Amino acid sequence: MLSHLGRVRQSNQDACAALPEHGAFVVCDGMGGAAGGEIASRLATEAFLKCIAQRASTSPDPVIQASPPLCEAVHAANQAVFRYSRKSPSLHGMGTTLVALLWEEAAASRGLCIAHVGDSRCYRLRSGKLELLTRDHSLVEEQVRAGLLSRVQATVSPMRNIITRAIGTQPTVDAEIATCDTQPGDLYLLASDGLSRELDEGAIKRILANEASPSVLAAGRDYAKAGHMVQAALDTTCQALIDAANANGGHDNITVLLVACA
Repeated sequence: MLSHLGRVRQSNQDACAALPEHGAFVVCDGMGGAAGGEIASRLATEAFLKCIAQRASTSPDPVIQASPPLCEAVHAANQAVFRYSRKSPSLHGMGTTLVALLWEEAAASRGLCIAHVGDSRCYRLRSGKLELLTRDHSLVEEQVRAGLLSRVQATVSPMRNIITRAIGTQPTVDAEIATCDTQPGDLYLLASDGLSRELDEGAIKRILANEASPSVLAAGRDYAKAGHMVQAALDTTCQALIDAANANGGHDNITVLLVACA
């Protein structure tokens, strides 16, 4: 995972964090002024992972059932940000997007649960094909789906920064949660919109395919011998994504988090 200020912003309102031992990964993009945005994204990531860890440690069943803890974790993140924003008038209205992955490990299956609020995204690269697994909660996305804007028009719309859902701006939030099966060699990318605003899906796909090669990721199936190779490939790929987004303008903070499926 890697987060960068970008080339224009004076502060970084993004945050990313993970609890690999619990299969939890999260990226947030804060809003509400420099201080408010930074606080919101930090509080959301901390509260989200704390809830996941507490649920895992207190559950009598060692198998984590993905959907309930993910719902609870999003709720915990929302409450943490909303309650903090009540402490000062200057922080009222602060909030953050959130996109997260949670692995499901069970005796008969292995899958993935995805949660998102706002326009931070989750992509999957599988067998050379890049797929967007989330749908932006934004005004332009609603207009595209209603046939009022084309995808091309949406990328340059002056309203493209307006999101329709956020963590912490209201007492409750409706997160979108989905499950999907996984395959060896899958590569999952969580990213703030600082990446997707600068790079189209073709550019993201080329970087993922070139830097995180299938042969290197496949080697990660034997982590005792090759885990460091996988981590090195993921680190290099994160940096390549950041560099490319900055080369295209870097108008916003850029945060990327990669998870490989062995």
